[in-house]
Amino acid sequence: MKRREFITLLGSAAASWPLAARAQQTTKSRKVGVLHPGESTTVNMRVAAIREGLNGPDNQRDLSLDIIVRLADGDVSRLPALATDLVNNRVDAIVAAAPPAVQAAAGATTSIPVIAIDLESDPVASGFVRSLARPGGNVTGVFLDFPDFSAKCLQLLIESAPTLSGVGVLWDPSTGSLQLKAVQAAAQGFGINAQVFEARRAADIAEAFYALDRSSIQGILLLSSPLIAGNPQLIADIAIRRNLPTISLFPEIARAGGLLGYGPEIQDLFRQVGAMARKVLQGAKVAELPAERPTRFQLVANLKTAKLIGITLPSSILLRADEVIE
Repeated sequence: MKRREFITLLGSAAASWPLAARAQQTTKSRKVGVLHPGESTTVNMRVAAIREGLNGPDNQRDLSLDIIVRLADGDVSRLPALATDLVNNRVDAIVAAAPPAVQAAAGATTSIPVIAIDLESDPVASGFVRSLARPGGNVTGVFLDFPDFSAKCLQLLIESAPTLSGVGVLWDPSTGSLQLKAVQAAAQGFGINAQVFEARRAADIAEAFYALDRSSIQGILLLSSPLIAGNPQLIADIAIRRNLPTISLFPEIARAGGLLGYGPEIQDLFRQVGAMARKVLQGAKVAELPAERPTRFQLVANLKTAKLIGITLPSSILLRADEVIE
């Protein structure tokens, strides 16, 4: 190659470098905020599931996507300030888990899309959306809009332990009273006593179980809450030590050693929320993006735990179970 041709080629390449650099600089790094009332030890898996949903079916990591996580560490009073921090970080969307986080995010912005995962409240009655089909504002997401679902869990617990005359109901007040009222009405219909125990932090869970020793409670229903979902092993271990049959909305607790779990796979729900956030990042209008419900429910029965606590699970439960742990 002649010297003049080489210099011309080099000059052309050099001229293209700034254009390439400018193109890389103008590629916007999209940011998704995650607002959660829990702690990092229990939320890391949820964030990984959100990223899987954001990346799409091919599961190829989007290098221009940043996930900014803000955790309340069990103190829901911190959520409004954390939501404001995400807004100030100019995130493109906020994934908010549980009613207090959804409320905090919706209160912090009316323009940034909020993708909720809320298994505890009625989204229309709570004012989060105008309707499930057409949310109308800046909030949509995945909602378990079945008020009687917890009552169904109570029915399964009674079916598994027919001699129950009293049941403890573990309730996180930060999630609202919708599911609690449904369970109380169902308990009255079944003719059994339902005693409510409040749990706002992990230490309250242990205290509630110990309080059962001073009552006539013979089983416990764990209502839906990020606090409950985030402490499956703690709950399972205490329940076995206390010889108490339990049921919860979270199959994870039954796999950890609880007696029964009936509900959606939580990791799948966070992937589902991530996929909804991906649609928003791709241009979908959140006001027109229909709210979704969990699509699959599993009944998990832990036969090993049943034997440890002296319960004989009826065949009606075992035949319906999607998973039996032996």
